[in-house]
Amino acid sequence: MKTLLILRHAKSSWNYPELSDYDRPLNRRGKRDAPRMGKHLRQEGLIPDRILTSSAKRARKTANKVAKACGYTGKVKKLDVFYDTVPGVYFETLQSLPKKYQCVMVVGHNPTMEQLVSHLTGRIERMPTAALAHIELPIEHWEALNLYTKGVLVNLWTPKTLFID
Repeated sequence: MKTLLILRHAKSSWNYPELSDYDRPLNRRGKRDAPRMGKHLRQEGLIPDRILTSSAKRARKTANKVAKACGYTGKVKKLDVFYDTVPGVYFETLQSLPKKYQCVMVVGHNPTMEQLVSHLTGRIERMPTAALAHIELPIEHWEALNLYTKGVLVNLWTPKTLFID
């Protein structure tokens, strides 16, 4: 069994119209919610072995804040291919991971995060900003992951459903 954590980036700011979508920063709520999700991961005992994030600023900042708050000690790997993409890119990236990683977190954008959850679980779930899906996958090796793999959605948390300060 492998564990996949799917995290949508935290709330971003629209206060800088001169910035491209790619360069938008987190807003105040996003800066608050990302560490809350990381703290929740730590409380759940779900500290990832590997974190992969979109290279867009809001996703990188979210991933780094979550990583710090949950106690992740590895390097957060940023990937350009996770920005403005489709679920297949996530599958290909995950398939290339070594077996040693039991729990992996990916950080990205909608609608791809919702589509990824749907492909893997058969469930249509809303993923607001900073939403975190916990999926158990019936595979022993990441290379076995494919579009037909059916995992179990163990939980889906949003900042509004957590009572963490």
